[in-house]
Amino acid sequence: MVAMLDVSGLQKTYFKSRLNRTPTFELAANFRIEQPAIVGMMGPNGSGKTTLFELITGSNTPTSGQVLVQGKNIHGVRTDQRDRLAIHYHQSYQVRSFRSLKPNFMMESAGSDYPMVHLFDEPQFNTQDGYIGFMLDFFRKLRAEGRLVFLCVHPNERFHLEILQEICEQFIFVQKGVVTQHESYDAVLEYPPAQDYLGTLLTEHVA
Repeated sequence: MVAMLDVSGLQKTYFKSRLNRTPTFELAANFRIEQPAIVGMMGPNGSGKTTLFELITGSNTPTSGQVLVQGKNIHGVRTDQRDRLAIHYHQSYQVRSFRSLKPNFMMESAGSDYPMVHLFDEPQFNTQDGYIGFMLDFFRKLRAEGRLVFLCVHPNERFHLEILQEICEQFIFVQKGVVTQHESYDAVLEYPPAQDYLGTLLTEHVA
């Protein structure tokens, strides 16, 4: 069975410069999501969450490893069709751009007319009446249509955690470039780096 998303041996390393190859940041990820789902993502600022999203959509080039979306290597798909497989909405919901040195006619077709993986990068949850419910219904609709939805949230209020607990079926936690997969909300809360990250917000939530 082809997985919705297979991130295998993925690594992205940034260096001080082209001449100075001293690493300044490294991201490493290995995880697999078989079925349509809503996946929560958390982690401190600067930990690599947006970089991971960019690698999944093919708008950033990995140092090594690969990302398979519905069995297709996203970095081997035409740049003008990658958003038919995975699409990244960044805060203001503007789609990220794509770059490639390889011409599109030499690359593979997406084979899809509508994105299979939707990545929402810190969406703004307005607390006005009905807005949050509208957003959650939209995420559920995508999942019901057989899509994989990522919801990246930087919790700074209690209701952010409540949203993640309510809607997400599994979790990805990213810290200092280390990506870990967790099977449930309770499981990610048992992960010590996540506990440290959430701090008193977690204590208030479970009290």
